Amino acid sequence: MKVILKEDVKALGKKGDVVEVSDGYARNFILKTGKGVEANGKNLNDLKLKKANDDKVAQEHYEAAVELGKKIEAGKIQVSIKTGEGGKVFGSVSSKEIAAEVKSQLGLEVDKKKVQLKDPIKSLGTHNVPIKLHPKVTTELKVVVTEEA
Repeated sequence: MKVILKEDVKALGKKGDVVEVSDGYARNFILKTGKGVEANGKNLNDLKLKKANDDKVAQEHYEAAVELGKKIEAGKIQVSIKTGEGGKVFGSVSSKEIAAEVKSQLGLEVDKKKVQLKDPIKSLGTHNVPIKLHPKVTTELKVVVTEEA
């Protein structure tokens, strides 16, 4: 019997796969537990429409990430931190502060988890910070760190 899986089943397949299983296994486990449905004409058509819709949504997310990336790359933010004698910096600039400054200075919403800082910024000057907006879209943001007056 052919079934369409509604969720991942170990050693059988992933969600959305059409698999061939024995009739007893399908009736007593797959269908009974709601892990799949019978692969008839209606259900196959529903699966095809759902996959097409998922592809369309994924493409829209990708395009939105590309647009946001262009806006971020075009702008730059300025962050000021306390410094002591001889330009010695107290503290650092973290990804949380960068995300907050992007929102206030550029008016764009960026999650702090998407800011890819290896280490917090601990020096004055201009730094390029990578921001991963989408698995396929990574952009660079210019962060200018200045002395606090």
